[in-house]
Amino acid sequence: MEFHEGACELKLLQTLDGHTDRVWSLAWNPATGTAETPLVFASCSGDKTVRIWEQNPSPSSSSSSYSSWNCKAVLEDTHTRTVRSCSWSPSGKLLAVASFDATTSIWENVGGDFECVSTLEGHENEVKSVSWNAAGTLLATCGRDKSVWIWEAQPGNEFECVSVLQGHSQDVKMVLWHPTLDVLFSCSYDNTVKVWADDDDDWQCVQTLGEPNNGHSSTVWALSFNKTGDKMVTCSDDLTLKIWEMDSTSMQSADGYAPWRHLCTITGYHDRTIFSVHWSSEGIIASGAADDAIRFFVEDKDGLVDGPSYKLLLKEEKAHGMDINSVQWSPGEKRLLASASDDGTVKIWELASLCTGNGY
Repeated sequence: MEFHEGACELKLLQTLDGHTDRVWSLAWNPATGTAETPLVFASCSGDKTVRIWEQNPSPSSSSSSYSSWNCKAVLEDTHTRTVRSCSWSPSGKLLAVASFDATTSIWENVGGDFECVSTLEGHENEVKSVSWNAAGTLLATCGRDKSVWIWEAQPGNEFECVSVLQGHSQDVKMVLWHPTLDVLFSCSYDNTVKVWADDDDDWQCVQTLGEPNNGHSSTVWALSFNKTGDKMVTCSDDLTLKIWEMDSTSMQSADGYAPWRHLCTITGYHDRTIFSVHWSSEGIIASGAADDAIRFFVEDKDGLVDGPSYKLLLKEEKAHGMDINSVQWSPGEKRLLASASDDGTVKIWELASLCTGNGY
């Protein structure tokens, strides 16, 4: 699919109020957004709560992207400090919630009511991020104590820590599992992305993407994979986005781990820290930054430069009143994006094509 500058506009569909402090993170429920199941996402905040938002079914299918959003539940009285990150299991039944109080809580949706069914303890201090693997069998957490923990889901909503990974030299900002492989990625204040893989139940760092191999020169805040999982984008305090690709031609080890290599750097578009990046299933990269703007990038198919390059598709100057901490594309057919900010709001956007036809 070709996208051209000026061919899209960003429509603000709704601003969601409710949190009483900055909103740190967003997570769409991956099992929603079908004809039978309205879209659902969770937002978490410095106000120590998680809010669950659901899209109201609209009267007519043609205007479905403009239906309103309601807060269906507030998960509170569990964490004593900021809730920094949340992640849905692939089935959409469980929500993992990471907090600065050093714990991660697991919530189960029981007939529309959310119950805290488990609490994971072990980190010395703030837990910064949490992520499920594709099968929903493993959970990863990371934190200011520089460690990455891997937990195995057991029957009865029990979780057993199977590994504590001590590779980073600073605060670990985010963990994210590969979309198809049981390979874990973590990014840190130490300016690196580390890749972790399991070798006979022994989790090890199999690759470090740092400045020596075209990596970032400052804190790496977030990362995201493309739909097929053969490319990854990272964002940093060094004001760049970097695109990486899996180099399947040079298998490094006997277990078939394919290393990642730097493909290109998207630079010159941001002048403040980039806190969040998310790659849509259509190949559109969204970034959220400290300059209160949301930007969209696509691969430049017309470029005559050596190798792939990416171009700015659209920039929304003052998308929020303060720093944007998270941008997340929705599952489902509609090109919806949710953004979360220090201004305490969540905004729902639609990236609409200006061409004729069905909007695509």
